[in-house]
Amino acid sequence: MKRVKTKSVFIITFLLSLILGQVSAKTHVTEHRSTLQDQTEVAVTIYNDQLALVKDLRTIRLDSGFNKLAFREVSAQIRPETALLRSLNYSDGFRLIEQNFDFDLLTPQKLLEKYVGKKVKVVKTHPTTGEEKLLNAVVLSVNNGVVLQIGDRIEMGIPGRVVFDEVPGNLRDRPTLVMELNSATSKAQQLQLSYLTGGLSWKADYVAELDESDQFIDLTGWVTLNNQSGATYKNAKLQLVAGDVNRVQDDFREAKRKFERLAQSSMAAEADMVEEALFEYHLYTLQRPTTIKENQSKQVSLLSATKIPVNKEFLLKGQSYYYQSSYGSIGQKMKVGVFVELKNDKKSNLGLPLPKGVVRVYKNDKSGNAQFIGEDHIDHTPKNEEVRLKLGDAFDVTADKKQTQFKKAHAIGKYSYAYTASFQIDLKNAKDEEIEVVVQEPIPGDWKMKQESHKHKKVAAGTAEWRVKIPAEGKTTLSYDVLVRY
Repeated sequence: MKRVKTKSVFIITFLLSLILGQVSAKTHVTEHRSTLQDQTEVAVTIYNDQLALVKDLRTIRLDSGFNKLAFREVSAQIRPETALLRSLNYSDGFRLIEQNFDFDLLTPQKLLEKYVGKKVKVVKTHPTTGEEKLLNAVVLSVNNGVVLQIGDRIEMGIPGRVVFDEVPGNLRDRPTLVMELNSATSKAQQLQLSYLTGGLSWKADYVAELDESDQFIDLTGWVTLNNQSGATYKNAKLQLVAGDVNRVQDDFREAKRKFERLAQSSMAAEADMVEEALFEYHLYTLQRPTTIKENQSKQVSLLSATKIPVNKEFLLKGQSYYYQSSYGSIGQKMKVGVFVELKNDKKSNLGLPLPKGVVRVYKNDKSGNAQFIGEDHIDHTPKNEEVRLKLGDAFDVTADKKQTQFKKAHAIGKYSYAYTASFQIDLKNAKDEEIEVVVQEPIPGDWKMKQESHKHKKVAAGTAEWRVKIPAEGKTTLSYDVLVRY
């Protein structure tokens, strides 16, 4: 019985010694540090909503067995839970055990904070002789100033240069992902770190030049990149995803799933970007590497197209509340909006998926100087769809609207109220050419046009539309009576 007990104690002692030996070995393992000098390739895919996928490929030599790897100069806004490190050429036996993101960066203040309660040395220089004297001190506090104990004295402030024995291991000069892993080889291997990060964004901006006749525009698209991620991406393979990618607020791994490639189509030859379909989004790939520096904003050409036919439209749009009560005979001055509309198809020299952004439109004056004439925002626009831009309100085209009659009518069936309303709209044109104004009136409830000076078209259940021509330097009056039930 005593022999069995002694044997059990021996086995337990042996196992404990193995475990403690492994712990001791891990504690004394030399940390391998990888910097941008090891980087052989980096690819950055940027999404619309302050999100990017970074794939950082580096050539790194590890020890066979257990390793500590400090993967330095990653994004300061990395989402550590999305990080994935893998070996591309020695995947067998490569296993990640643990990872920590050290974002507590080295500064004089941080270094002092880490040494609170610890010994430092202070180099004090004599003001006249220049002789330096080395003093032993203990950092007592760094809150609202530095408090040191030097010998039997307590001093506020730093009387000289502070000398530290070492930089604490959890204090880094650059954002660093520290990993514990097993490697099956001591040979140099290709390690790729993929992760999602914030701080990278892009947007599309368009410059359009309208020709003298207002019938064609030339369109140039630019991508503006903004890097506030805390890292530099040298000679990066750049890709942009246009579309609204769903993101779970507390788990960014969802956005990291691979998308299915469906189709591919080329953009204009002048553009630096090539577009392709990606799942239900669109992917734009820059055809050359580019460096995206930390705290930098840069522009890259997206597309270029010329002689795109456009249609200019004058639009007067009313309000539905006009038809629910009496407003008397006092006229109301209304603004006439100016729009240009184009077809995003190949026939119009375009036919490209357009990422959302702002379109700024210019036109040359008689001296040939480009003048800004308006801008509008467009949403993600697939090919073969229409792009409609409001550039402003017309100066030479005006409208005066007044209600000429309002009276109750007989409400029948399911309707509780019924009214007959009459309106008069005076449209004036100060230009030296004839124009056409589109008048749209949103009429509520069940309505029927009883009488009108110009034929309307019912373009929607609650919208009547007239197209009214106005002669040069002339005037046209649109009048109508409408029965409204609701």
